Amino acid sequence: MRAEAQSHVDTINDALSLLRRFLDWDRALRRLDELNARVEDQSLWENPKAAQEVMRERRRLDEAITATRAIESELSDNIELVEMAEAEGDSDMESQAVEALAELATRAEADKVKALLAGEADANDTYIEINAGAGGTESQDWAEMLQRMYSRWAERHGMKVELVDYHAGEQAGIKSATLLVKGENAYGYAKTESGVHRLVRISPYDSAARRHTSFSSVWVYPVIDDSIDIEINESELRIDTYRSSGAGGQHINTTDSAVRITHLPTGIVVACQNQRSQHKNKAEAYNQLRARLYEHELRKREEEANAVNATKTDIGWGHQIRSYVLQPYQLVKDLRTGVTSTSPSDVLDGDLDPFMAAALSQRVTGETVEVEDVE
Repeated sequence: MRAEAQSHVDTINDALSLLRRFLDWDRALRRLDELNARVEDQSLWENPKAAQEVMRERRRLDEAITATRAIESELSDNIELVEMAEAEGDSDMESQAVEALAELATRAEADKVKALLAGEADANDTYIEINAGAGGTESQDWAEMLQRMYSRWAERHGMKVELVDYHAGEQAGIKSATLLVKGENAYGYAKTESGVHRLVRISPYDSAARRHTSFSSVWVYPVIDDSIDIEINESELRIDTYRSSGAGGQHINTTDSAVRITHLPTGIVVACQNQRSQHKNKAEAYNQLRARLYEHELRKREEEANAVNATKTDIGWGHQIRSYVLQPYQLVKDLRTGVTSTSPSDVLDGDLDPFMAAALSQRVTGETVEVEDVE
């Protein structure tokens, strides 16, 4: 089998191996049988909420198992076709088989990522919070570039983006911003982006055209629906109101409509200023707080299980998850997975899927990669 075909086969087999491992294949088959039996039990439908949960789990398992079996079947058929074409010296047949393998490899990667989004809140909408690090205008401009990058990524996937909170920089860029991204599996995809992002470039704000390094942090947490119970003790909150600082109408900028809530036990701070009404801003800030507390609990569980390390740390050297180098060469490098791109412009325009897919896979395999940072 020629190298191109073998490369596609290897990609497909790697995806299938990860899918089987993630699903715990034999257990998944048994569980699907159990769920099918429960659906046939009429007493289940007496409790609509329980029935909905069973149907949701059943649908997810059935889709993952069916997709895996379909890929395995098509892989076997196309391998046979390639081998037959090689034996008969039929170059046209071989080219068609290789093309089919390439398409199957793309689909296998997509199905793999979709199957990995099985966490409790992965299907939910998400908040993406961006904060500029030390460095003044440079870091604030970089934070605004990240805000645009995530907005473009969401738009590429047909998701809606709302600006929930915004604090402009002194000269350019932003000090911080919070985006609300609405779409299927928004949190599941974006959750791997939490961490510090580093930019290296020739500064547009330096008259001497020197190279600068800037840092900004990204923090991702899911929107919590009514199915997840999060208790908030009012006595543990500090609520402040202040004048909105973002662009807006006269009313937004001249009244104390913005709301900031601090959860004293954890130190979590959330804010909202995009509504004219202080009451509406407070309600949205509460939603953010519930989401942050839920994400905080999820991260504690993961850390205790040694699944991932904490990523919300100082915004600076040693804590970054990804480096974006624009000068003296062009390279984006993920420091967790080793995934790279030689087209930073595409990445900054929202082409984040390869990085997200690799990080999701790493969470399943637990494999770490020794990656050197780029200078």
